[in-house]
Amino acid sequence: MTSPQAPVNSPFGYRSTAREVVEGVDLAGKTVVVTGGYSGIGTETVHALAGAGAQVIVGARRPDQAEDVLEGVSGDIAILPLDLSDPASIDAFAEEVAEETATIDILINNAAIMASPLARDARGYEMQFATNHLGHFQLAARLWPLLLADGGARVVALSSIGHRLNGLDLDDPHFERRDYDKWLAYGQAKSANALFALQLDKLGEAQGVRAFAVHPGGIATPLQRHLTMEEQRAMGWYDEEGNVHEAFKSTEEGASTSVWCAVSPLLEGKGGVYCEDCDIAIPADPENPRAGGCWPHIRDEDLAKALWRKSEELTGVAFPG
Repeated sequence: MTSPQAPVNSPFGYRSTAREVVEGVDLAGKTVVVTGGYSGIGTETVHALAGAGAQVIVGARRPDQAEDVLEGVSGDIAILPLDLSDPASIDAFAEEVAEETATIDILINNAAIMASPLARDARGYEMQFATNHLGHFQLAARLWPLLLADGGARVVALSSIGHRLNGLDLDDPHFERRDYDKWLAYGQAKSANALFALQLDKLGEAQGVRAFAVHPGGIATPLQRHLTMEEQRAMGWYDEEGNVHEAFKSTEEGASTSVWCAVSPLLEGKGGVYCEDCDIAIPADPENPRAGGCWPHIRDEDLAKALWRKSEELTGVAFPG
């Protein structure tokens, strides 16, 4: 049963760090897969989980860069090539993961692109939807037997406050008939990430796999690579002197909710919820859309099912029965 979208009185919050969240948690013997775990909050996610004793497998589109970034991180870390826009790369990554481990305890779908110019993958699919959602959908399907083998795995899907922009159009997900809007495309992809967690949780609950969607907060990271400084100033992210807004989180703080969803005992027996600031989020306030919270469309179970069917159609991949 999908859990109520209501806070659970977590002792952690807005300014908590990933390492604070995982302090005292023993992940020895656990295996974690993190996509994009070598940039932005992904790097700190790997730091925290490896530091708690987990074996961490990092999926990296640029493995050489990942090696450089993670060189000084202590712990058991393996870096494997993964391009989420390439179905063959996803399958090859899953096969390599299966050679590394017989079980996966935690899968964190962290990698993403944001507000990029119109680009399409080799299938003609719009790149934000293809990478952020469809790539992770296929990856989770390929890793499903390893997640089931654990008997208590968690899947964490990185969404965003950007889900409020919605944009999800299952009749035209690739902007073939609509005019392309980079923010609507991002909102569509981030809505899809949250709906994926909602439906995956329904699929996995009976077999012990629970899924969570996460808004990590506003963080200055390479995710903003496609935005000019002028755009970011206009949105209030930076001032005229180039200083980041005080409400932004550090990467250590930005990784905290992903890690909290991965390890918190307060989430035992729960799943399918949208989380932020190390707790289950409250409903969004339409009068204050930038304040965070969960918008109704990502709690729509019928929409989640329809997206799931569309994702199977677009990828040609179905989860093993």
